[in-house]
Amino acid sequence: MIPVTEFRQFSEQQPAFRVLKPWWDVFTDYLSVAMLMIGVFGCTLQVMQDKIICLPKRVQPAQNHSSLSNVSQAVVNTTPLPPPKPSPTNPTTVEMKGLKTDLDLQQYSFINQMCYERALHWYAKYFPYLVLIHTLVFMLCSNFWFKFPGSSSKIEHFISILGKCFDSPWTTRALSEVSGEDSEEKDNSKNNMNRSNTAQSGAEGSLVNSQSLKSIPEKFVVDKATAGALDKKEGEQAKALFEKVKKFRLHVEEGDILYAMYVRQTVLKVIKFLIIIAYNSALVSKVQFTVDCNVDIQDMTGYKNFSCNHTMAHLFSKLSFCYLCFVSIYGLTCLYTLYWLFYRSLREYSFEYVRQETGIDDIPDVKNDFAFMLHMIDQYDPLYSKRFAVFLSEVSENKLKQLNLNNEWTPDKLRQKLQTNAHNRLELPLIMLSGLPDTVFEITELQSLKLEIIKNVMIPATVAQLENLQELSLHQCSVKIHSAALSFLKESLKVLSVKFDDIRELPPWMYGLRNLEELYLVGSLSHDISKNITLESLRDLKSLKILSIKSNVSKIPQAVVDVSSHLQKMCLHNDGTKLVMLNNLKKMTNLTELELVHCDLERIPHAVFSLLSLQELDLKENNLKSIEEIVSFQHLRKLTVLKLWYNSITYIPEHIKKLTSLERLSFSHNKIEVLPSHLFLCNKIRYLDLSYNDIRFIPPEIGVLQSLQYFSITCNKVESLPDELYFCKKLKTLKIGKNSLSVLSPKIGNLLFLSYLDVKGNHFEILPPELGDCRALKRAGLVVEDALFETLPSDVREQMKAE
Repeated sequence: MIPVTEFRQFSEQQPAFRVLKPWWDVFTDYLSVAMLMIGVFGCTLQVMQDKIICLPKRVQPAQNHSSLSNVSQAVVNTTPLPPPKPSPTNPTTVEMKGLKTDLDLQQYSFINQMCYERALHWYAKYFPYLVLIHTLVFMLCSNFWFKFPGSSSKIEHFISILGKCFDSPWTTRALSEVSGEDSEEKDNSKNNMNRSNTAQSGAEGSLVNSQSLKSIPEKFVVDKATAGALDKKEGEQAKALFEKVKKFRLHVEEGDILYAMYVRQTVLKVIKFLIIIAYNSALVSKVQFTVDCNVDIQDMTGYKNFSCNHTMAHLFSKLSFCYLCFVSIYGLTCLYTLYWLFYRSLREYSFEYVRQETGIDDIPDVKNDFAFMLHMIDQYDPLYSKRFAVFLSEVSENKLKQLNLNNEWTPDKLRQKLQTNAHNRLELPLIMLSGLPDTVFEITELQSLKLEIIKNVMIPATVAQLENLQELSLHQCSVKIHSAALSFLKESLKVLSVKFDDIRELPPWMYGLRNLEELYLVGSLSHDISKNITLESLRDLKSLKILSIKSNVSKIPQAVVDVSSHLQKMCLHNDGTKLVMLNNLKKMTNLTELELVHCDLERIPHAVFSLLSLQELDLKENNLKSIEEIVSFQHLRKLTVLKLWYNSITYIPEHIKKLTSLERLSFSHNKIEVLPSHLFLCNKIRYLDLSYNDIRFIPPEIGVLQSLQYFSITCNKVESLPDELYFCKKLKTLKIGKNSLSVLSPKIGNLLFLSYLDVKGNHFEILPPELGDCRALKRAGLVVEDALFETLPSDVREQMKAE
């Protein structure tokens, strides 16, 4: 007897796969087991019992028919006559014998085999084997999509993710937070994953619709306080699950191999069912108890005609009818499966009821194989889809990230990162985080918040707790803001800096910051975009005083002109793009500081000369070669700072003497060879930078600059310094390094306020001991070769080294 357990591997798959077995698959599995038992039972009988028993027929001549009629009847009747009863006269029992055939046992066996092969119908012979083969094919069709490499990998991955999502504490927390439902206990999920697919559960599952999620009972109840607690490890595991679900969704939604395979195997089962019903119905009547056998073996046995008894005919006949009933039920179930497959759109799955029930509105609908597996899961238990949907929600993912951030960045850890910025404000820099920690808003002493390379920043209403916040920096961040937070920032924010790669990173709410005083924009913009999209609304910034734009505009946007009535400083760093159409500058009559940096200017813009309130002008990194227009600066009575550095200027015109109000003048990094003596008629100059030029001679008129405090001729070709230089007794910084000087005058001792001296890179052989008279000069402020420093007297060296 072959044990049925040997065939379990054909009907069973991994226990976790049971969640993808709807009620009809479970039901047909049980039917397959029943049909398998019929086949195994029939095969066992075929092997262990005689298949057929035959006796020869003896045909008598016609003339002896009357005398031998009883003999013929005896031949046909295989039942021997009963023995005679003993009588008192004859006490001995007489052995009764049937009709002799003169056949031995081997001949009977030979006859049985020949008649079994020649006379018995093939259906009666092979019925149990056919049942066994058909049942194994049914089992193979039912489970092939679990075994095929192209589909099994997707199914295994899906089941693995599904179980983790179901058990995740974050699922319980998310559902309880957004829907107010009682939390579900994850310990019971294993019981649901491993429960057996009984016929009763299958019948119940048939009533479940994949979209009918409103009737899902709350099966699991835990304490909300427990559900709300999510440690760091659980948070990281949930974060990893979100990433797995994203990648799995992208992979599975690309094709529909699972749906196609399930449809094909169902169609194959229906076709096989029709074939089995057709030929079994026609041939079941061929299973007969009595069989006439006519085989030509008379030369071997002496007989040609035989009457045979098929010993299992009656049993096989009953089994065949029973088998046909099972196959009929199996086929009808498969037909229902086909109806379910084609009547509904199984390649699309909507989470509409989940969205309504949970309140998570951003759960996306899915398609193809992903949708098909979710439909199959709903036939097992819709609760799986509901809990799985949490990991498809971007809102849920953002909440998890926020929770992980809060656990990682505690207030104490954030306070360790506090520092003072260039504006002398207490600043907190946060770089490359996944979001903005809520714990930031617990640091009430914060004055400046700097966020860099952080995506999906949400500024909540709790920002109002930062009463001292005045400055906000957003570098390559996409920021959304709560309405209450915007109201707070409108009142308190003074400085906003935005650095962006994509124009969409410019926050639209920044145009409503009515108390904003300083705005710094850094990013690539075309002039059309800057005019029509981003800078149109600057006119609403009524308190704006400083505007800095580092971009690539070709003209000054009209929006900048619209704030000119209160704009005091404008900085335009144009990254080498040529700036044209500067007539709008004339309207900025209240401008006091102007920077036009790297704008590819070849001449000083004439519009600048109309800015009568201008105090500082910086034309760094342009393409200026001639500055004859400098004479027009005489009309700018308030101009005190002029920076023409990093250009290609070859000479300074004599008209510069008319700029008598200048206090700071920079011509560094140009190509100037000769200094006009008229330059030093600007006797208010306190800062003069002539470094990195080709100057060979310093005019003695430099002694006129009695207010001079900073003088630099670093990296020129000067061979000697005029003694008149030392008449500038207010000089604090003197840079004469990298020249061709060979002697440093002892009169340098007259510079009593000198605190910084750079003489490195010259041809000095000795330093004058009069440096000791410069009491403010210390060793840290003396830039010189160590060997040259040793030429000073020891007392001077000690004096400089002393604090």
